[in-house]
Amino acid sequence: MEGTYMNMNVSVLLVNQDFCYAATHSLKYFYTATSGIPHFPEFVTEGLLDGLPITYYDSNIRRETPRQDWMAETEKYWDEQTQISIKTEKSFKGNIAVAQQRLNQSGGVHSFQRMYGCEWNDVTGATDGFNQYGYDGEDWLTLDLKNRRYIAPVEKAAITKYKWDHQKGLIERDINYLTQDCIDWLKIYLVFGEKTLKRTVLPSVSLLQKSPSSPVTCHATGFYPRSVMVFWRRDGEQVYEDVEHGEVLPNEDGTFQNSVHLTVKLEDLDSRRYECVVQLPGVQEDFVTRLENTNQAAEGSGSSGLIIGAVVGVLLLVAIVCGVVIWKKKKDAKKGFAPANSEY
Repeated sequence: MEGTYMNMNVSVLLVNQDFCYAATHSLKYFYTATSGIPHFPEFVTEGLLDGLPITYYDSNIRRETPRQDWMAETEKYWDEQTQISIKTEKSFKGNIAVAQQRLNQSGGVHSFQRMYGCEWNDVTGATDGFNQYGYDGEDWLTLDLKNRRYIAPVEKAAITKYKWDHQKGLIERDINYLTQDCIDWLKIYLVFGEKTLKRTVLPSVSLLQKSPSSPVTCHATGFYPRSVMVFWRRDGEQVYEDVEHGEVLPNEDGTFQNSVHLTVKLEDLDSRRYECVVQLPGVQEDFVTRLENTNQAAEGSGSSGLIIGAVVGVLLLVAIVCGVVIWKKKKDAKKGFAPANSEY
């Protein structure tokens, strides 16, 4: 990786840094190529640091861009990253065509994805890495770090597995990135983004219900950091039955949102026995919103909300590419991203 980062003494940069604001940190990159979706980018990449977007590229803007001010580099640096992403875009589009051929598919909406990155625990020092490929929302290939081989959960991917397993140089390159380079850059980015990553943003909490017979949703949004506890209580005790937990999802401003759904009897809607609780790391006070009828404001130490007749005005930034669910996915000589295997 060239530019400012490479000009810094990494060992000096990381000395005595306080990473105690989280135990496990992650650096992840997502690549998604799609076909058959009009007016939508055919290729999109995004880099995430502890769930916070830090880089972005798509085939419409054709420019690798920083998503955080502290990720800004020289123009030359981002020009180099753009050229690499353009090459990767071409490779991923080709991979869709190959997968369609092997699966005897023609036309329709298809997606090919890669998720890779690393994790580091700042308390134990433990690290982990992952490199996964998916097609049409299902697992396609996964790198087995321990046994230094790829795993193909579907028969149609066996051809690629066999090819990549016999290119030991490629596997060693990937493993070296995931276990060494990725960890190094993760630590560097944590230093650069320390002020942003250490901040605390309090949530806004609302209770939502489509109809008296539908589940009640406790929706917390606008909070940071990502790790938050959202749950229902009845008479002061946490409720586990008839509760469905949603995923923590990102907002466009770098904050997060989460929802928990409670199925409750109609006669209990106005009993004042239920309350939604939101707990944020580093904040001693819980955000409590009591379940009441549609005509009364909710009480609590957090932001108040109302049960309303329809879920309106709640914008969910879901990890979806135009209806295709993102399946559960820095450096080479010149950049902070792992190179993609082009020979498919």
